[in-house]
Amino acid sequence: MTPVLAIATGMTFTWLGMVLAISFLEAPLRFRAPGVDPQIGLGIGRLVFRALNTVEAALAGALIVVTIIGAPSIRAMTATVVAATILGAQLSLIRPRLTRRSDRILAGEDAPRSGSHHAYVVLEIVKVTALLTTGVLLLVT
Repeated sequence: MTPVLAIATGMTFTWLGMVLAISFLEAPLRFRAPGVDPQIGLGIGRLVFRALNTVEAALAGALIVVTIIGAPSIRAMTATVVAATILGAQLSLIRPRLTRRSDRILAGEDAPRSGSHHAYVVLEIVKVTALLTTGVLLLVT
């Protein structure tokens, strides 16, 4: 493995770990903590996901550049692009809807449940799969 592909592999698994830790561990547990009502949970969640998504976007951009330089297999590059594209869809299509709903809840309104949250989770699962695939393919390149 070349040093460039080693960097790409590390970036991939760092991104994967962050998504797993925040989306699948912290987010569901946040609302189970004593004293955390929906408004507090949403307020914390917005801050955490804004930070996560910022780091994800930076990692996605850097990972694409590094994989282009490192010239891994076409399958590894495809998996990288899939993960980055999913992130783009989450940020541009789903997060605005979730933000509008959370704005209403934070303002004290009773906003109905949204299918957008389920779509975000499904895309998180696909993104995790793409990131795991990318990492494994980079390891065997």
